[in-house]
Amino acid sequence: MLFDKDGTLFDFSRTWSAWALGVMQHLSEGDAALVEAMACELRFDLGTATFLKDSPVIAGTSREAAECLARALGRRDPEAIEGFLSEEAARAPLAEAVPLAPLLDSLRAAGLRLGVMTNDNEAVARAHLAQVGVGDRFDFVAGFDSGHGAKPSPAPLLAFAAALGLPPEQVVMVGDSTHDLQAGRAAGMMTVGVLTGPAGAEELRHLADAILPDIGHLPGWLSAVVA
Repeated sequence: MLFDKDGTLFDFSRTWSAWALGVMQHLSEGDAALVEAMACELRFDLGTATFLKDSPVIAGTSREAAECLARALGRRDPEAIEGFLSEEAARAPLAEAVPLAPLLDSLRAAGLRLGVMTNDNEAVARAHLAQVGVGDRFDFVAGFDSGHGAKPSPAPLLAFAAALGLPPEQVVMVGDSTHDLQAGRAAGMMTVGVLTGPAGAEELRHLADAILPDIGHLPGWLSAVVA
C-alpha cells in the first residue's frame, strides 16, 4: 500500500493552512500587499485562511510553490525560497489524519508492505514521518526530488512496486488528490481516495475504486475486498 503524505497521512487544512499564512507573513516583512499577492498566486483565501481547491500547492511540488511565491515577490531566486520552505515545513505542526502508529501497525500485521510517495521533497517527508514516530513503518519513502519524478506521473509509483518486487496490480495507491489517483490509475494500481484533503468525493470518484472518509477506514475496506 502506497500513501500520499499531505491530505492523506496528515489532515491538509489543519496542518498547512496556518503554516502557509505564517510563511507569507514572514516573507512579506509586514507588507500587506505582498501577502495578498502571494495568496493570489497560491490560491489561498485570506478571509478563511484556507487553500482554494484549485491551489497549485495542494498536489504540486515544493518547487512549484516556491515559484509561485517568487512571482508574487518579484524575485528570480525560487531556489532560495524553496530552501526556506523546506526548512519551515520540516518544523510544521502536524495533524495526523488518524492516529498513525496503531493504524500502520495493523496494516503491517496484516502482511502489507507500506510506502509514501509525496510531491513534497524526500527530506521533509522523512522528517515528518520521524516527527510523529512512524518512519520505521515504511519500506519506501520518495519525494519529487528522489529521482523518480512527481505525480501525476506513474513513474514514482512504479518505482515503489519495483523496489518491493511487486506487480503494480498488487499495489493500492491511497491519496486525497486527483494527481494521486491519476498516477495510480496510470500505474495499473487500485486507487483509494480519502477526504482529508481539499478535494471532495465528487472530484475523486471517477478515478477511485473506493472513497473513504479517512485512512482509518482502510482495514475495514481491505477486509471487504479480500472477502
